[in-house]
Amino acid sequence: MRSSPLGGTAHSAKEAQARAGGDMACRPGCGACCIAPSISSPIPGMPRGKPAGVRCAQLDEGNRCKIFGSPLRPAVCGSLAPSPEMCGDNREQALRWLGYVEKITSP
Repeated sequence: MRSSPLGGTAHSAKEAQARAGGDMACRPGCGACCIAPSISSPIPGMPRGKPAGVRCAQLDEGNRCKIFGSPLRPAVCGSLAPSPEMCGDNREQALRWLGYVEKITSP
């Protein structure tokens, strides 16, 4: 099992597919990659970043990133891309995988 924190949230499947090289688009309404991992860099509305398991302040009601494509979006978020390994078959699997990756990569 590889331990790479992959995932992402986008305004549209088209944007997500472009970012992922066309291989896989974000699951609509998921947002797991914006909830499960910790983010140490500042996020608008979360100047100290966010702890693992906390919903990002930039997720909208549909679990899409409100700052996707913006320079305000943390670089780590832009480095995430959806993958079958990370996303699994549903949102719950994605949350579990990202929680596992967070645990094994935490200092």
